[in-house]
Amino acid sequence: MALPMSFRINKLAYFSVPLTLLVAVILAGASITWLSWTLIIPVLLALWIHRLRTDVTEAGLHVVGTFGTKDLEWNRIRGLQFPKWSAVRAVLDDGSRVRLPAIAFRDLPLLSAASEGRIPDPYER
Repeated sequence: MALPMSFRINKLAYFSVPLTLLVAVILAGASITWLSWTLIIPVLLALWIHRLRTDVTEAGLHVVGTFGTKDLEWNRIRGLQFPKWSAVRAVLDDGSRVRLPAIAFRDLPLLSAASEGRIPDPYER
């Protein structure tokens, strides 16, 4: 598997951008002087969808979130946590948890292969 490997949000998420633009145009049309700022929201949404990702590298995971990035070394990662209604989190050796954007349970076989087995594949027997 060629590294670095990026896990990104599904491209279907971009369908929300035109719908948000439609709502923003309607709002801005109601009062252009007070609500014209709403036209920037679809642009910010598209940038946010494009930004969120988790990269698998030789050294570990490179997590790109909404407001920052984090590098997690392989020897610090103890496992993954799958909360019921929340995003996947990496559990670190100090007990802290780091959210992994764009990773889902279905991505574990690819993540396991990219990590060279450091993250186990639950589908493997």
